[in-house]
Amino acid sequence: MSDLPADLLADYAHPDGPWLRANMIASADGAATYEGLSGGLGNETDKLLFQALRPMADAIIVGANTVRIERYGKAPVPMAVVSRSLDLDFASPLFDGRPILITVSDAPRLAEAREHAEVIVAGEGAVDFGAAVAGLHRLGLTKLLCEGGPTVLGGIAAAGLLDELCLTLSPRLVGGAAPRIVRGPALEEGMSLAAVRQDGDHLFLRYRRSS
Repeated sequence: MSDLPADLLADYAHPDGPWLRANMIASADGAATYEGLSGGLGNETDKLLFQALRPMADAIIVGANTVRIERYGKAPVPMAVVSRSLDLDFASPLFDGRPILITVSDAPRLAEAREHAEVIVAGEGAVDFGAAVAGLHRLGLTKLLCEGGPTVLGGIAAAGLLDELCLTLSPRLVGGAAPRIVRGPALEEGMSLAAVRQDGDHLFLRYRRSS
């Protein structure tokens, strides 16, 4: 698999200091998945960008449902998996690298989870993403990459924590009941377009928080 052009990678260089970016993909009509998976929307450049952004981060934030559906394994940097229920297979390859689990104080299996992962307790009943990100920062993980799913990204955006959105726009029309890239409360988050790239019929958009 060929590498991405150096000038494209330079577009995605992290600024100094703490930074939280999300990398997502959507169809032309706003669907976040095709036939239940995000990968069905992308092209080769999208796959390469997905792989390239990961080692730029100190940690990857991802929801437990996305881990199950997309069959996540070990990543090049620590994984921070968000799960209120801790309904996870602790024998899966994901836990070979002792990931981070972000959960709530009343989650079941909390003691068991601590045997297999570094646990950050952030909130009760619902995940407090501000506390979760603060916990990651205390571990020295300040350059963060969110890979979804929509509920996790919605929580991050609602907490005012999203600095950058890397969005691949697919030319596919999906229709149906596919989710959008953000699920949760209504938002009034303004973002500014920082860069646009094109590869065939796919667009690679980069938005940053409006100042």
